[in-house]
Amino acid sequence: MKLNEGFLDSMKAAFARFRSNDPAAAAEIVKRAMRGEQTDAVATPFADVLSPRPHARSTHTAPDVEERGHFSMRRYASAAGQRDYKLYVPAHSGGEPLPLIVMLHGCTQDADDFAAGTRMNALAEKHGFIVVYPIQPQGANASKCWNWFRRADQQRDHGEPALIAGITREVMANCNADPERVYVAGLSAGGAMAAILAQTYPDLYAAAGVHSGLPVGCAHDLPSALAAMRGGKAHSKARKAGRADTDDSRTSRAPLIVFHGDADATVHPANATELLREFSANEVIAEGASAGHGSARKHTVRHMKSRSGVDAELWTIHGAPHAWSGGSSSGSYTDPAGPDASAEMVRFFLQHPRRH
Repeated sequence: MKLNEGFLDSMKAAFARFRSNDPAAAAEIVKRAMRGEQTDAVATPFADVLSPRPHARSTHTAPDVEERGHFSMRRYASAAGQRDYKLYVPAHSGGEPLPLIVMLHGCTQDADDFAAGTRMNALAEKHGFIVVYPIQPQGANASKCWNWFRRADQQRDHGEPALIAGITREVMANCNADPERVYVAGLSAGGAMAAILAQTYPDLYAAAGVHSGLPVGCAHDLPSALAAMRGGKAHSKARKAGRADTDDSRTSRAPLIVFHGDADATVHPANATELLREFSANEVIAEGASAGHGSARKHTVRHMKSRSGVDAELWTIHGAPHAWSGGSSSGSYTDPAGPDASAEMVRFFLQHPRRH
């Protein structure tokens, strides 16, 4: 049998299943690959280990009463491809240019789910900004993950970064967005992609929020992605291999706010530290979180600064899983007990318009 790329991907997927104590699934993948059948091997491991894991999940409910603006579906197309996206414009936008936040969902999610879980539309209505939710289709990744681990999707003007940047510019042109206050944030695979966009498009995004994500260039294929997600020595090796051709001098040009649960069993918390490895802490604040549901989670906040004077914050949520901190249970993969990541990201973003 000829060992083509698809067969090798199937073997990688089978190995990942075996490592996750699921030998029956591993055997089935191997059998299907030997028969020449499609196994969706590349995406299979990510459906289990990169998809955000739920703290609470329920069916979608009606939007919060604060969401009185217009939430509509749009489509963007360019030479790089096409993507659907949902756009929220607050009801009382007035005539002044508004800030814009680009929100990148995690694996298995979509725009409606992510909007419900983060409650970002309600915050947009309260503070007066536009929100756009690019949608990763299943045709691009079987688990609807942004492909942060592929070299072709880690570069400016190529692949998914080009598509998301194109959506951002289209919204800016059509919705009177303030070019000095454009931001990007995401969860898990979406957080990893947000970090890529902040590095590759510092002229477009004034700051970025990364929740339970990974640093730029820490992976270039499936095995290195899994190694980076595990953290530790494997993560260090992946970083050295994957970032050899990365311009590290650009990583700290955009202010960053990073959230990560220290009980995250999907993406190791070491990735949060690695995201901010060029920043030094100048103040550490430890405090209890306030939450509307369940017991509040304690968290530690580190205020940091790079050598060139760029601000960053690292929020470590103690005991939190791989989920959006302080999110609503009306969306998937949220941790309502944690501090409100959405509100803190908005606060950080609005404090950091573009530097010149």
